[in-house]
Amino acid sequence: MANRSGRPAKGDELNSKEKIIDTTVSLIKKKGADAVTVRDVCKEAGLSIGTFYHYFRDKDDLMMYFLRETSFDSFKLKTPVSDIAGRISELYMHLIHKYIDLGLDFMKSFYSTGNRSLSAYMGEVDGAFAPGTVMARCETEMNTALDNGYLKSGSDIHLICTDICTIVKGCVFEWCLSDGGMDIESTLHRILDLYLENHKNNG
Repeated sequence: MANRSGRPAKGDELNSKEKIIDTTVSLIKKKGADAVTVRDVCKEAGLSIGTFYHYFRDKDDLMMYFLRETSFDSFKLKTPVSDIAGRISELYMHLIHKYIDLGLDFMKSFYSTGNRSLSAYMGEVDGAFAPGTVMARCETEMNTALDNGYLKSGSDIHLICTDICTIVKGCVFEWCLSDGGMDIESTLHRILDLYLENHKNNG
């Protein structure tokens, strides 16, 4: 049981946080991300609101957990830099597979226009992607491809990465519309390959 400060009893900390996360996944599947409240999560998990605020600042911070659980800064990729479309597809699929593992209902409910944490994660701050995000790593990879001569000199890498993010969101949305019937990985790779063809240095 949590004490007055909201800190769980010693030994219960990991268990309490996992309860909050597991309960949130369950509620998102049932009600959608927009409808879930902190009170709902605490009631369903059998935890005090103080315990919730020991781990998360608010609902948006909790939702951001599903996006920022993994830092992409030092994530190892197997696809060579020369296959930039394949490399970027591999990068984004690491994030997408995490959501697919949580189920179609979760994906449909999480990728909504009302999910402010998703908008914040996929957006920019002062014209830059937040450190550790998949978009920031995408920009690093694209700059590496540019430096190695695989992309045209003078390419606007930030704009290209913004376009790629839009393409990824479109593929995720289409996957949800098809009830998971679309092969999202091959579709994403194919569209990225077509898009990046205009930016490749074929000279």
